Amino acid sequence: MLFEDTYLTIQKPAEGIFRDRGSKFLAFAYPITSDKEIKDLVAALKSAHPKANHHCWAMRLSPDRSVFRVNDDGEPSGTAGRPILNTLLSHNLTNILVVVVRYFGGTLLGVPGLINAYKAATEEAIKEAAIIEKTVNDFYTIGFDYLQMNDIMRIIKEDDLTIIEQQFDNDCTITLSIRQSAVNRALGKVNGVDGVKVKYLYSR
Repeated sequence: MLFEDTYLTIQKPAEGIFRDRGSKFLAFAYPITSDKEIKDLVAALKSAHPKANHHCWAMRLSPDRSVFRVNDDGEPSGTAGRPILNTLLSHNLTNILVVVVRYFGGTLLGVPGLINAYKAATEEAIKEAAIIEKTVNDFYTIGFDYLQMNDIMRIIKEDDLTIIEQQFDNDCTITLSIRQSAVNRALGKVNGVDGVKVKYLYSR
C-alpha cells in the first residue's frame, strides 16, 4: 500500500490532572474535525476556570497529520504548547485538541519543570481517553438513471460502501463515503455502469 488510509484519534473528550509544587495542570483533550472548533472550546474552559493563570493548547488536524498549532498563552515560549504537541506526536494522534489549564501554586517551576508538567498533564488526559482508529474516506456523489438503480445498489452492497444521502427520482443521486484504499476498485465498477456521473466531493 502506497499510503496510510487510517489515523488515530480520540473517541470523546477526556481529562487528566498533574500537580507539581502547588501548581495544578488540568488537561482537557477533545476530538475535533476543524480548527474552527478551537476558539469555542478554549473560551468555554476560560469561563469555567476564570481564576486559572494560563490556558495553553496544541492541536493536530488532518489524516496526514500535517496541520498543527500551538499556543503558550503567556508561559515562556516553547514550555507549554510545544510539549503538549510533542505528546500528541509521540502517541501519533490527530484531529485532536488538548488544552492545559494551569493554576499557579506560588513556586516557579523553571523551564524544564514547565515542559515536564505540560507533557505529564497531556499524558494523563490521553491515558483516560479512548483511542480509536478511523479510516480516511473520499466522498463522492454518483448520478444515474432510475433504471441503473439495481446495478449501483449491487456495487454498494458488494463493496460495503457507506451511503451518506440519497435521492431517488427519475434522475437519482447518491452520496457515498469510500475508504481511500478501496476507491479505485469501487469507482472502477461504478464507472462500468452506463451513463453514470461521478463527482468527487472531499476527503476526511
